[in-house]
Amino acid sequence: MGSLRARFTPYALMLPGGLWLAIFFVIPTLILLQFSLMTGNEADGYQFTFHWQNYSDALSTYYPQFIRSLEYGGTATVLGIALSYPVAYWIAFKGGARKSTYLFLILLPFFVSFVLRTISWQFLLSDNGMVLGPLKDAGLLPADFHVLQTSVAVVGGLTYNYLPFMVLPIYVALERVDPGVVEASYDLYSSRTQSFLKVILPLSLPGVFAGVLMNFVPAASDYVNSEVLGGPDNTMIGNIIQDQALTVRDYPTATALSATLMLALLVGIFAYARALGTETVLEAAAR
Repeated sequence: MGSLRARFTPYALMLPGGLWLAIFFVIPTLILLQFSLMTGNEADGYQFTFHWQNYSDALSTYYPQFIRSLEYGGTATVLGIALSYPVAYWIAFKGGARKSTYLFLILLPFFVSFVLRTISWQFLLSDNGMVLGPLKDAGLLPADFHVLQTSVAVVGGLTYNYLPFMVLPIYVALERVDPGVVEASYDLYSSRTQSFLKVILPLSLPGVFAGVLMNFVPAASDYVNSEVLGGPDNTMIGNIIQDQALTVRDYPTATALSATLMLALLVGIFAYARALGTETVLEAAAR
């Protein structure tokens, strides 16, 4: 009886989480895939016909938005690393007793709604707003200079909105670095640069890996920033999916685009994990 209980205890512990994933992830995903292979319209109804052409039609029509979304998401993620790593490094190693305060200040603006934060950037970056207006009045910028409705505005908004999701995992990884290991590298005559490249950076890779996942996936599928800060030439695939699902109500096309985006993101994530070396990441996390 005891051996039987020990055998089934792990499965019993996994059951609640497995049911949660099945109900709220697996089943919706299967429904999405089913809709993506349907034909018909809202008035006459939809029929499941294994219509794989939905995917080819969606890709051939909207591939520029797909490429743009991956470019914007990738650029925002790289910028997020460049901005977040120095901040997380300083807090972890120089923050002292005020580390929690600094982290709270980073998170404080994000208690405001995502949409409101994005709209506030629209006011800041407007042609005669708080940033560009004084610079134009001082003659430092030409009168026709603008940032809104450009790729710069969209990527800037993406970088800002997802920045804490990069700072926090990198900070957690750096916080776990044993100071004794760093001191040992100095005792072995390593310079600060060598110590960072050979000791600190490899040990912080799990945080960078997690930060990239938490930034790239939502940034590439975002539609709020391109809607508020971009223009017609900055439309991302999330905007197309929203329009197809809620305005046109072409559900097969919307779900085919969603499934393709999900597959593209999964392929990108696995390629990134393989390039980074998952074994290295796991070994660093174990330490």
